[in-house]
Amino acid sequence: MAYQPLEELLPKASMSVYRLVRLASMRATELASTGVRLVNVPAEQKLATTALDEIRAGKVVEKGGDIFTAYQEGKDKKNAKS
Repeated sequence: MAYQPLEELLPKASMSVYRLVRLASMRATELASTGVRLVNVPAEQKLATTALDEIRAGKVVEKGGDIFTAYQEGKDKKNAKS
């Protein structure tokens, strides 16, 4: 299991462990359904660890109680151009 530094993760979730766990859980569920990873990680890495890596990298954030990813941002920009 990979070490995830809370000192770097908690500021990304408003210093709330509950919000961090919720955000990581929602992103891991999204990873399971889409398979689109936003950071370079080994393929055998567990989804929850990948979700935490993405949060730490700033690729996944919480907005209005929902998760927002750089992947979704790219899709939104494409839809706006159409």
